[in-house]
Amino acid sequence: MMKNIKPDGRLYLLPTTLGSFDTIHRVIPDYNTQIIHGLEIFIVEQVRTARRFLSNLKHPANIDKLVFYELNKHTPESEVFSYLDSIKDGISIGLLSEAGTPCVADPGAVVVKMAQERGIQVIPLVGPNSIMLSLMASGFNGQNFVFHGYLPVDKHQLSKKLKEIEQVAYRTDQTQIFIETPYRNNQLFSSILKACSPNTLLCIATDITLPTEIIQTLPLSIWKPKKFDFHKKPTVFLIYRP
Repeated sequence: MMKNIKPDGRLYLLPTTLGSFDTIHRVIPDYNTQIIHGLEIFIVEQVRTARRFLSNLKHPANIDKLVFYELNKHTPESEVFSYLDSIKDGISIGLLSEAGTPCVADPGAVVVKMAQERGIQVIPLVGPNSIMLSLMASGFNGQNFVFHGYLPVDKHQLSKKLKEIEQVAYRTDQTQIFIETPYRNNQLFSSILKACSPNTLLCIATDITLPTEIIQTLPLSIWKPKKFDFHKKPTVFLIYRP
């Protein structure tokens, strides 16, 4: 039987699943669950998703009695500063990602910055990270890589950016990693095919850790005739030289 851990005055960074909570016991370590069961205050991107995650982890407390501070692009930084106040009283807080690992392509970094400035101990916990998992499975250079986040939406700027990062991949032997809002994945895929050389290698990693997972590396010349649909599926794109 697992024992809950009652940590004192720390900020825990809590990864979540990358999609369906059906995978929760495969991708979230038992140690994480012990820590989470001992926490009652959480900083989250969306309260609804956080509540569902904690319910699926069978948090022993009444979910309605837990405290949730919401952190997203609309949250004023001055308000975020107060989220950490309970730590000075020895009460630990969990920073919960919306999907995957906190603070990587995630707004939680502002909280960690404040915690570091205030001398608060920050403890990252192990969990699924789509960027690292896609890099691991791509066959590309894992010692020299860059994550660009989101590329420009404007078609002209996007094409220019794709050509730039392709050139960097060839010149520096560096893996280029980027993502897109899931409903624009197909448009990005089409733009890559148009902007980059047929010899360039593209890895597409979609629905990572889910039953529908696909991670495949091919030259663009072979990707081109394939009829893949990545619409609304969480996807990571990686470009590398042949």
